[in-house]
Amino acid sequence: MQAASRHALVRVLFIATVFVSAALLFAVQPMFTKMVLPRLGGAPAVWSVAMVFFQTALLAGYAYAHGLTRLTTPRIGAAIHLAVMIAAVFALPLAIAPGWGGAPQRGEAVWLIGLFAASIGLPFFALAANGPLLQAWFARTDHPLAANPYFLYAASNVGSFLALIAYPFAVEPLTRLSDQSRAWSVVFGVLIVLIAACGVVFVLAARRRPAEPAPPAAPPSARNAIAWMGLAAVPAGLLVSVTAHISTDIGAVPLLWVVPLALYLATFVIVFQSRPIIPHWLVLLVEPFFLVGLVAVLILPVARNILLLIAINLAAFFVIALTCHGELARRRPPAEHLTAFYLWMAAGGMIGGLCAALIAPLVFNWIAEYPLLLVLAALCRPGLTFPLGRREWTLIACAAALALYLATPALGFSFDVEERTFQIVVGGLLLLAIAIELFAWQAPLAFAALIAISFMLSRLYETGNERRESVRSFFGVLKITQGSGYRVLLHGTTIHGAERVADIMAGPDDPKPEPITYYHANSALTRALEAARARKGEPMRVAVVGLGTGTFVCWAEPGDSWRIYEIDPAVVRITAEQQRFTFLARCAPQTPIVMGDARLKLAEAPDGAYDFIMVDAFSSDTIPVHLLTREAMQVYAAKLAPHGVVAMHVSNRHLELASVVAGIAQANGLVARTNPGTADDEHEDDADYKFTSTIVIVARADEDFGVLGGTDDFAWPVEKAPPGQRIWTDDYSNIIGAIVRHMRD
Repeated sequence: MQAASRHALVRVLFIATVFVSAALLFAVQPMFTKMVLPRLGGAPAVWSVAMVFFQTALLAGYAYAHGLTRLTTPRIGAAIHLAVMIAAVFALPLAIAPGWGGAPQRGEAVWLIGLFAASIGLPFFALAANGPLLQAWFARTDHPLAANPYFLYAASNVGSFLALIAYPFAVEPLTRLSDQSRAWSVVFGVLIVLIAACGVVFVLAARRRPAEPAPPAAPPSARNAIAWMGLAAVPAGLLVSVTAHISTDIGAVPLLWVVPLALYLATFVIVFQSRPIIPHWLVLLVEPFFLVGLVAVLILPVARNILLLIAINLAAFFVIALTCHGELARRRPPAEHLTAFYLWMAAGGMIGGLCAALIAPLVFNWIAEYPLLLVLAALCRPGLTFPLGRREWTLIACAAALALYLATPALGFSFDVEERTFQIVVGGLLLLAIAIELFAWQAPLAFAALIAISFMLSRLYETGNERRESVRSFFGVLKITQGSGYRVLLHGTTIHGAERVADIMAGPDDPKPEPITYYHANSALTRALEAARARKGEPMRVAVVGLGTGTFVCWAEPGDSWRIYEIDPAVVRITAEQQRFTFLARCAPQTPIVMGDARLKLAEAPDGAYDFIMVDAFSSDTIPVHLLTREAMQVYAAKLAPHGVVAMHVSNRHLELASVVAGIAQANGLVARTNPGTADDEHEDDADYKFTSTIVIVARADEDFGVLGGTDDFAWPVEKAPPGQRIWTDDYSNIIGAIVRHMRD
């Protein structure tokens, strides 16, 4: 009875320790990345690069744990790790390390990894080692479950999962970043006590072990290690890709970071149970439907609703990760090789994340990694063997012949197909892929080949009658299309400017190009500028946050002083250097462009430097939250001259942001007004690229708005934050609330 009680206590101790450690390990990821976001303009790629750091640090922690268990005695190993944990305390509370100011204009990813390493490297490394180390310690006790300690891995992932889910839904909406950092530090101290207790149990158990232990099992082979790495790399790479994909149209915010990561961790919880919650055979049966469904959504216009698209991407990712991790669990080694197993898994995870986040943007000028990873996911299904036999080489030859046959019209004859024909061909290929995988059981090579050919066709025939170019940078993918008499700049899925081809081809003596898109003559932004100009009655000093195609500068008048703030060098190359759009070159060629995050650079300008500040710095529909906080508005207000106006372009397909701007304006003692939508609707003409927009103007008093203030027919309605709506700050933002308000409206 005494032994049973002791075993129960030991089990609870180890479960509690791995649970707390994992919760801290994964809570710090969205928390600290949110701290860093403003340094890089709120770009979605910040999370992708952060994931590379986390996976690399995880690998380092696993390697350290593996070496500690192999090269030291129990007492020395426990003492070393406890010392590492205590040393990590000196890096707390969590904060950006001194000396790391604004990001450079090149090598942003390397700079970002260095910032993470300098700021949270040691605490994260120490936490990363706890998972495999505690399992190895438990495996060397005399507990009845010591031979199969993988249940601790499931407990660890439960802690990670709960910490991640709690962050966007409870922690972020209710607490400030500074409070989160302090609470995290306190729990880290509690964890050190738990680690010490586990170390004592481990050392005492080592003394009681038999003098002649059981003979060791055969070490993992090279083939085992390669398989573990491959099965870990694909879902890890997909984690980065799917997160970037769903973040593009909403924002780089913890909500869209943690949901995919939580699903990823949930798959480990499921598959590493003694009896998996979802049988692996069932996962293998349904995965082809989810995988093909996702491919169809990415290629064909089968769904438009953003929430439905996000749900499909996440559901397919979950099933794919469940398949790969189920195969990992099925192939796991005996407990004595546990740390080596986790080491190879971590190496695969790091490789997958590194390829998706850092290598792919350098190699491809479009988002090619997502399709490639889906093809590799199909190859991760059971049935693929090496070396390839005659059957496999025959399948490869047939797939190559089919691909060549379908690609020849586009490659050899510049042949365009009708949209309906394209949909029938791709739909037929995807249905054939499902049929092959279901009826020719375990034929992953043929399954993957048909998916690859479908993606190839979508790439070859996607442009129709448009010419398209792509440019990729740390801040996303810029696409330039030309057709129907217009050249258009898109960032992700959102138009960031357009110009008539006739204006681009005009000579130096021809009239200036006509501003269109969100900046046409009757647009809200233009009316706001005209009202401010009329109110001042003199040349204007204007700051423009976000270059785009440079359209807005065509409203500059002689005597004006304009300055543009832009963070993406690729946008500057396209618009200012290559002059793919001629607004800037023909309307205001001497306008200086300040590179870097606009908020940081604006803060360097003299107080009272501008009469009009226009903030339009969105990436696709992604919202850079740090430009929509009380502290950001404080910067804008400080840079306004007397009677100056801030105009913020807050059009968004998924979030309601006008009340957010109203709230941060009120918090700074300012007044906000929003353009009435009906006034813009009269001038909307999609065929001529003239769009409506939602603009919030902010000033110190109503009279500063000129004709847009007051109560007459020309005035814009006053915008106020709803009672009880919390003000967004650098420490607090609530994306969920903005989504809900948009859906309500």
